[in-house]
Amino acid sequence: MTLVLVTGASGLLGGSVAAELLRRGHEVRTFQRRPSGIEGAQDATGSVTDPAAVVQALDGVEAVVHLAARVSLAGDPAEFAAVNVGGTAVLLDAARAGGVSRFVYVSSPSVAHSGTSIVGDDARPADPRRARGEYARTKAEAERVALAADDPAFRVVAVRPHLVWGPGDTQLVGRIVDRARAGRLPLLDHGTALIDTLYLDNAATGIAQTLERADVVHGNAYVLTNGEPRPVAELLSGICLAAGVRPPTRSVPAGLARTAGSLIELGWRFRPGADEPPMTRFLAEQLSTSHWFDQRRTRRDLEWTPAVTLDEGFARLAASYAAASR
Repeated sequence: MTLVLVTGASGLLGGSVAAELLRRGHEVRTFQRRPSGIEGAQDATGSVTDPAAVVQALDGVEAVVHLAARVSLAGDPAEFAAVNVGGTAVLLDAARAGGVSRFVYVSSPSVAHSGTSIVGDDARPADPRRARGEYARTKAEAERVALAADDPAFRVVAVRPHLVWGPGDTQLVGRIVDRARAGRLPLLDHGTALIDTLYLDNAATGIAQTLERADVVHGNAYVLTNGEPRPVAELLSGICLAAGVRPPTRSVPAGLARTAGSLIELGWRFRPGADEPPMTRFLAEQLSTSHWFDQRRTRRDLEWTPAVTLDEGFARLAASYAAASR
């Protein structure tokens, strides 16, 4: 039985990964700023930027799944760098020194997205220079640091889950529903861009499978998706209808949204709001350019196939909203 450290398990994806590893028979210790609340897991609290706390959390650990990150559309570049790059480096150094043999770095497809369409690509190399926004840039830097640490005794894999969603998601699903309800969710260029997403349960099994296959696939990066590209308008409609909210129909030119996003980002840097900015250039690009990926290498190497289809995922999402309204 392997003792696995899961960082960032207080988040929806991290908690789902921790629960999946427990289901597979591993021992799990979680590490984040507040207790994870994962039944059956050991809890350690602290920051990945604190070397002493990291060393303590790694005591006796044989494998690591690193999800903790600074995630936002805007913010202080120094904070992104400190957590996403610096924290990853601290964790890698301590894990290698502590005898950890497998390390899964949970990255993002945005590390190789330069603002143009991605049509059937495999996992392209992370490129901090061309990545859009501080989150993507620092995740790209951290992925490169992580993969550079790979060797036969310390096996590192990067996995990039793409647009994870499901019941309980307050980030993607929650914001889409809130903005649609308020009439502030336009389609860009009529929402025709073709994109792929990843249902939450599939993300958890894919990341857990990456850990279990690390001895074979280390040194590589993999994109995880459902493998079911859909137009943006159809995806937004599916989420909104599941929540009982009218889907967006108003269309805005993508070029106008990109310009507005750049201006909002600039203003947000000097006077940040309480929540995420309503639009950024990165978000406008994500909503108006196709990005879907060839999953053949991922599924072959990881010996993994998503079990929940998008349509089943929408049904489960609708059931969760119906249960919450009772």
